[in-house]
Amino acid sequence: MRGLLRAMVLGLGLAAGGAGLMAPLPARGEEVVLGLSSDRVSITTSFNGSQILVFGAVKREEAIVEDPPLEVVLTVAGPSQPVMVRRKARRAGIWVNTDAVEVDRAPSFYAVASSGPLAQVLSATENLRHNITIDRAIRSVGAPAHIRDAANFTRALVRIRTAEGLYQRLEGGVAIDEHTLFRSSISMPANLTEGSYVTRIFLTRAGEVVSQYETMIEVRKVGLERWLYNLSREQSLIYGLMSLAVAVAAGWGASAAFSLLRR
Repeated sequence: MRGLLRAMVLGLGLAAGGAGLMAPLPARGEEVVLGLSSDRVSITTSFNGSQILVFGAVKREEAIVEDPPLEVVLTVAGPSQPVMVRRKARRAGIWVNTDAVEVDRAPSFYAVASSGPLAQVLSATENLRHNITIDRAIRSVGAPAHIRDAANFTRALVRIRTAEGLYQRLEGGVAIDEHTLFRSSISMPANLTEGSYVTRIFLTRAGEVVSQYETMIEVRKVGLERWLYNLSREQSLIYGLMSLAVAVAAGWGASAAFSLLRR
């Protein structure tokens, strides 16, 4: 049975053009054998998003236990960094910034997918222990004393990034076949931040985590996008002059084209 499962998962990896299998450390009972369709995302000037297929199988030393059923929870987290969240209010007929709260740590991208409703497949204790859901992945403890509703700023950040496709809650987004094989597809939008994206997979039973595995997806700029990014960071004066020259040339070209059309 073990050899058959490994062969099936290897076949999935080859069909997806993937990065191969990554075997976890030995564990008792059930453990994850995981694969990715790609462990690297390249951002180019024409990049408009990507789909990452996460798939794998459950390795067992004993017979399958169907009750309670085995569930799968998957998270993909981009680099975390502080974020300043500001609140606007209307003053004298115009909108101005009033209060501001710095969220100490928020992932630039976060997706959590599960084989069923999160409240059923994951207990609150395990969520607290592993920081799985979106609200647990964000850390905000340093709000100014005069701001009484600091939690609303965190909720606003989640709402904005959810609308941008950067935060995703995909309940039912993991399919499990025969209590053994599982798969999920994560959509990564075009506005990704460079860095290492931590991918975690959790096997749960009756809400308790019985096995987990972690790997990385690398997101990097390549080609012209990488050259311009490095130039802006390492040679800011040259980058500024080049940007100015491009703007002047574009303005002159538009003016010349307009003059020709008028003739």
